[in-house]
Amino acid sequence: MAHGRYILDGHRAVSCPDLETWGRWLETADRVVAQTTVRDGVDVSTVFIGLDHQFGNGSPLLFETMVFRHGDGQDTDRYSTWDEAVNGHQRMVERVRDEQP
Repeated sequence: MAHGRYILDGHRAVSCPDLETWGRWLETADRVVAQTTVRDGVDVSTVFIGLDHQFGNGSPLLFETMVFRHGDGQDTDRYSTWDEAVNGHQRMVERVRDEQP
């Protein structure tokens, strides 16, 4: 059975079956993929979450983009790879920029 824990080796996610090793890595790792302030009070953040959020069949979902409007997390997308996360972050930033303030 898969444990669903991952760490980053550079920009590559690798499985980490040992809970203690995973926890130590999370304490010090820079998990930020990208952060963008779109306008005052509206930020887009993409991070490596380290846990598979697929909850079913398919590639593990290990990266997450969230839009924060005045501190409240809204609009979430998840991705399997660093490159997908970078591209997804940019798409989300463009979508939020197109919104009426």
